[in-house]
Amino acid sequence: MLIVTTETVAGKELEMLGTVKGSTIQTVNAFRDIGAGLKTLVGGELKKYNEMMDRAREIATERMVEEAQRMGADAIVAFRYSTSSIMQSAAEIMAYGTAVKFK
Repeated sequence: MLIVTTETVAGKELEMLGTVKGSTIQTVNAFRDIGAGLKTLVGGELKKYNEMMDRAREIATERMVEEAQRMGADAIVAFRYSTSSIMQSAAEIMAYGTAVKFK
């Protein structure tokens, strides 16, 4: 599945099929959260949170692609990520775009 952030695909005429999305809510375990809280006192990168967010983006993207495939899409254009905090230490990641078929 071709996924692009642009609204067009060079050299292709597109038939818009509709909006597609995939999302997940992820968190780290309590012990890692406590460790991250301590890390904020001294500064630095929160690697476990980076790993959590990377995995969340993968899951959300996979779910979006599955929805596009069910629609018979060849590609997803205008692709974006959105994130929001659900509760302390939990975040929702949403991947979304427009499913298209090549004419």
